[in-house]
Amino acid sequence: MKAKAVFTIVIASALPFVFGNSAHPQAAAEGAGIRKILLPPAQGSQAQPAASLPAPTGASAAAPLPPTPATFHDSTNDLYLTVGKTVLVDCQYPITRVATGLGDVAVASVVSATEIMVDGKAPGQTTLIIWDDRGGRQFFNVTVRASNDGEDSRIAAVRRELNLNLPGQPINVSLVNGDVFLRGTVKDLISSSRAVQIASTAGKVVNLLDVDVPAPKPQVLLKVRFASIDLTRSRDLGINLFNLGLGNTVGNITTGQFTPPVVSGGSGSSSSSGSGGGFGSAGGTATFSNELNFLAFFPGLGAGADIEALESDGILQVLDEPNLVTEDGKEASFLAGGQFPYPVVQGGGAGTPATVTIEFKNYGVSLDFIPTVMPGNSIRLQVAPEVSALDYANEVEISGFLVPGISTRTVNTEVNLKDGESFLISGLLDRDVTQTFDKIPFLGDIPILGKFFQSQSTTKDDTELIVIVTPEIISPIPAGESAPDLNYPLKFMSQRSKSLNNPDTKTAANTLPAAPATIPVEKLIQSMKPESPLTGISTTQGAGALAAPTTTGTGASAGASSP
Repeated sequence: MKAKAVFTIVIASALPFVFGNSAHPQAAAEGAGIRKILLPPAQGSQAQPAASLPAPTGASAAAPLPPTPATFHDSTNDLYLTVGKTVLVDCQYPITRVATGLGDVAVASVVSATEIMVDGKAPGQTTLIIWDDRGGRQFFNVTVRASNDGEDSRIAAVRRELNLNLPGQPINVSLVNGDVFLRGTVKDLISSSRAVQIASTAGKVVNLLDVDVPAPKPQVLLKVRFASIDLTRSRDLGINLFNLGLGNTVGNITTGQFTPPVVSGGSGSSSSSGSGGGFGSAGGTATFSNELNFLAFFPGLGAGADIEALESDGILQVLDEPNLVTEDGKEASFLAGGQFPYPVVQGGGAGTPATVTIEFKNYGVSLDFIPTVMPGNSIRLQVAPEVSALDYANEVEISGFLVPGISTRTVNTEVNLKDGESFLISGLLDRDVTQTFDKIPFLGDIPILGKFFQSQSTTKDDTELIVIVTPEIISPIPAGESAPDLNYPLKFMSQRSKSLNNPDTKTAANTLPAAPATIPVEKLIQSMKPESPLTGISTTQGAGALAAPTTTGTGASAGASSP
């Protein structure tokens, strides 16, 4: 039978005592500068009855270990000490022999039947071998370092500052060859940065700290409301007079503001045609390209009138409410609208024909924003909403292509809001009045009758626009709960495939492992780097490239296909 031999080392100094194997130290007793550590047992000693063993006394007393199978492997440990320091090795079983390799480096002295005192003499390395009365052997690789009182004081100062500035965070500091090694766990990256700054006062820092895995970043929902009202009012009043033979005269009187008829002399018939036609008499004809609102011709007199008298009211109401979710600090983009093609002339000159390429331009309701949750639990928003529409009233013709203009309303600003608060970030009140008045000199100034020689057009445009933003901190729908569905007015198509709505049952193969409590600092920093931005879609058609650019971002995006 064999039994385990247990050795306890008592360090008679304030320096840490390090062993090379992975034994778990257990403090048996502590005093001022003294710490006892249980070493791995030596193997290969003969088992004896407990009654026949020498009875250890004092702090070194321990219950006998259970017997183990007989082995003759020797146990080896690493022992570090400093020149001028002493290490007391307290053995559980009586010692029969002690030997050291180089007496100039370290000297071992037997002070009792179970105690050995090792003195560091000079820097270097040697070997310590201890035999007990059971035949077990214990090997120590002894390393004696030069005295480093200055380094110890610097490390002690670093430990004090770490405990003062980062309380409750276990950080171990060690100095090896002038380099400061940091080990342990901190709460966040800020604590890690502070620990490195404090430790850098003692030398070059090697950061081996772990950091608690942070909670997921909050998700921010941005609600944007575009409300626009356009009111248009117009009033047109004017008259064109024409004569086809009254008083043997052919002609017309007009202010030119509204399209007058084309009057020509010559024989004609007293007849009329439909829209776009005209009237004729013995004296001449009148041809109309625009008959305005009222048209009257008196064949007996050979005279007539074309009158424009019209009032119109128009109203346009636009309400867009795009909603978009993204992570704290990440950009998100949204586009609901389309793209229209327009030609671009390239090259040409010096005998080289120009080429026409087609490009696309976005229009519709777009939204770009970056939310940042501030330390005061407010949300800083960088937001750029835009509403645009095709404007065919301002179209231009390029190489035979009609290209419409774009009416755009855009905002680019930065605001600070609390969760759920709303802000009117933009407001527009635009009022345009256009009035045109024409008259025939002298005739237009005659009281009452002068109205027949005047024309007037008045247009009023009123535009009101507001943009309201509301950020909210939200959380995802928990796993297992059904997501909200659209309320279809009519029954939609039946589901043909059930595999799309029924994913595989969760197993160990398709389930992510539990998140670790801590990770290395460099791994956390790597995970926080921004992802590569999304790229747009491009195709080729005809003589040029049809680029379909979309606004990109690392959050979320939505868009409509090109026409």
